[in-house]
Amino acid sequence: MSETQNPVPRPNDQRAVGAVIVLAAGGGTRMKSSRSKLLHEVCGHSMLSYAVNAATALEPEHLVVVVGHLREQVAEHLHEIAPHCRTAVQDDQNGTGHAVQCGLVDLGQVSGEVVVTYGDVPMLSGETLAELVASHRASEDAITVLTAEVEDPTGYGRIVRDDDGLVARIVEHKDADEATRQITEINSGIYVFDADVLQDGLGRISTDNEQNELYLTDVLGIARSGGRRVGAYQIVDHWQTEGVNDRVQLAKMNREMNRRICEKWMQAGVTIVDSEHTWIHESVDLAPDVTILPGTSLEGATSVASGATIGPDTTLVDVEVGPGATVIRTHGSLAVIGENATVGPFAYLRPGTVLGANGKIGAFVETKNARIGTGAKVPHLSYAGDAIIDADANIGAGTIFANFDGNNKWHTHVGKGAFIGSNSVLVAPVDIGDGGYVAAGSTVTEDVDPGTLAVARGRQKNSTGWVTRRKPGSKADLAAGAAQDYHPHDDVAADRAKQKGDPQ
Repeated sequence: MSETQNPVPRPNDQRAVGAVIVLAAGGGTRMKSSRSKLLHEVCGHSMLSYAVNAATALEPEHLVVVVGHLREQVAEHLHEIAPHCRTAVQDDQNGTGHAVQCGLVDLGQVSGEVVVTYGDVPMLSGETLAELVASHRASEDAITVLTAEVEDPTGYGRIVRDDDGLVARIVEHKDADEATRQITEINSGIYVFDADVLQDGLGRISTDNEQNELYLTDVLGIARSGGRRVGAYQIVDHWQTEGVNDRVQLAKMNREMNRRICEKWMQAGVTIVDSEHTWIHESVDLAPDVTILPGTSLEGATSVASGATIGPDTTLVDVEVGPGATVIRTHGSLAVIGENATVGPFAYLRPGTVLGANGKIGAFVETKNARIGTGAKVPHLSYAGDAIIDADANIGAGTIFANFDGNNKWHTHVGKGAFIGSNSVLVAPVDIGDGGYVAAGSTVTEDVDPGTLAVARGRQKNSTGWVTRRKPGSKADLAAGAAQDYHPHDDVAADRAKQKGDPQ
């Protein structure tokens, strides 16, 4: 529940809100971006998505997003994340009053209440909007303003109350005298209007002001002059009223939301060793007894099961991590890591990677569209692309699954308990049968039957005296000359005899 300055009566009122209008037409010039300001992300999701989710929580009869600047981008994004929204176009940026007029133009006669909010206030929650509407109804206000107390109100409109505690007027900072500027209760720009009051007021406001714009705040003055009540609903959590206008504010918003996300998970039983250097998207799901080490970023729809340890220095995007798994210094996306499996360090899990229980993807290993079975291991310096590696198979260091022939991708299958020697190349499509062996250094182009050893390399040939003949006087020649009476194979034979207990 969001913190509020005063408890709100909650009448048993199930009426639907007539409409929610999300203002999202501004230019966002201070962001200095070719992308709409509203599509910039906070903890992994666009600012606009937070606004739409909060508005949707009210289950209004109409949900309208007013678009303008870069509206093609905004409309396309809305179609992806919230196809239930309708859009209205504000071609000319002629003030907030004009924007709301644009939002209402295609709705006909709206009954009940109209909630007005913004697309760049990502921390505003649906719960707060519901409380705002409940306060509006309980107080029988014509208009209710969402407000907050802030330490530094510079730049905000001030809430000036009358002797009854109602809103007498809203004074913009640039128009405020010194006494008014001492007021720390600020206008969020988020309102609930009785629909008839809003429609009447919008029909009477004018551009007779310094900016030659239609101000939505003028509707409040018209309501007051007509004897209608204008109330305020004040929340303690001022972040819910904070907008984002530039990248400095965007960074601050990300830090604050991430801090809250980390705190939520720590309170739920997750160990986060260094929350200042851990980033978790709002959509991530974590189980109790997960441990997250510094430098970790968990993004998208990533989920981590109980007992798993993630990090340090790990980024997982849309990855499912099973119970007790360990993922160290790894980048992974659209992958599944099984129970008690180990990954890393310095592993790269590309989409389609599925690592089975107790399996291993080790140091400097890249996988793509690879299904690695229970207990199977790809421990070192390998690439496994378009591969099926069955249970308990072992892939030696430096093995390459050559899956691309220049035109098409092909699959390789390695059977149960199979062993691939180090520095081998498996040229797809190829099938290594259950229990099959591939000798180190082999380039395999044909299937290997179960229990069969494949040796696919040239026989070694030693050319005695080659260095002296071809590189006389070189460092290699001098070293060879100094070692001509040393026969390392004799030492090897002696060591083997000693291990067997044979006399030397």
